[in-house]
Amino acid sequence: MNLSHRDARSHAAADVRFGAGSPRRALRFALGGAVIAAALLAGGIVVMVALGTWEQRAAPQAPSPAPAASAPDSDISEPPPALPNAVALDPAWLDRVSADAGIPQRALRAYASAAVTLTAEQPGCHLGWNMLAGIGKVESEHGSINGSRLLATGETAPRIIGVPLDGTRFLATPDTDGGAIDGDAEWDRAVGPMQFIPETWAMFGRDGNGDGRIEIDQIDDAALSAAALLCDPGLDLTVGEHWIEALDGYNPSASYNNDVAEAAEFYAQFG
Repeated sequence: MNLSHRDARSHAAADVRFGAGSPRRALRFALGGAVIAAALLAGGIVVMVALGTWEQRAAPQAPSPAPAASAPDSDISEPPPALPNAVALDPAWLDRVSADAGIPQRALRAYASAAVTLTAEQPGCHLGWNMLAGIGKVESEHGSINGSRLLATGETAPRIIGVPLDGTRFLATPDTDGGAIDGDAEWDRAVGPMQFIPETWAMFGRDGNGDGRIEIDQIDDAALSAAALLCDPGLDLTVGEHWIEALDGYNPSASYNNDVAEAAEFYAQFG
């Protein structure tokens, strides 16, 4: 879930143990470097693929449990219509990584497109698609948590809305949007496949698919917005300490950081 002004977060799936003052497992590897490969195909179509890179841990450990060999079901029988600002990705890469990593292709397309976009905008950030995929995995199982599914449009159905941030389970976060985004006029809630709270969405929300709308429930918009938040501090995410610091801006919990890091490391091996 996302932190408003980098100091508050929620989570839709499980309790978050905030890491302030608690011991942290050392993460001796850097994830998230984006390597962009461009190829010119027949007809002059440029295809770009975002590739995650990482450094092996100093003391190798078993990777996190592998997702299913085949991608979870999602309503992607027909590809979404082409949009003016959409990034073109190599279909063969999408097919292979989706199947091998167990990430729905619709979600993978959003993560990779967001990484390519941020690499063009902020090349010094070196954000990898696998970092976004790790967040998407932990936050919402790539848009499939609690019976939701990811549609061909990139929207989740039904909507993914977290618990009220009333201080019972998470840091209290009084309402900031009059309930317009999360339907709660008393407390903020995390919303969408990347679990943004309304105040943070107001700061970082981006149009990821070029349709002229900025929608918290749409995976392209949510992934690009998450990428913008992660790169906002201006850090080089190939540096392990910077990777952790950027992720702290999403959720300052040691357990959350470790969960995302393990998922991101697992995904990195596929692309």
